[in-house]
Amino acid sequence: MSKKKAFALRVNEDMMKSIEKWAQDEFRSTNGQIEWMLNEMLKKNNRAPKKKE
Repeated sequence: MSKKKAFALRVNEDMMKSIEKWAQDEFRSTNGQIEWMLNEMLKKNNRAPKKKE
């Protein structure tokens, strides 16, 4: 499992409410939802980190 790094993220209130609602709909935590969203965008744009073997 890869190491995780904590950092502060500033998001406007309306966007955060939308992310929280989406997370609930998908049975994820808000943090898990944001990680999933970031991973999806990285994959879509061919920028996902290479998997270590």
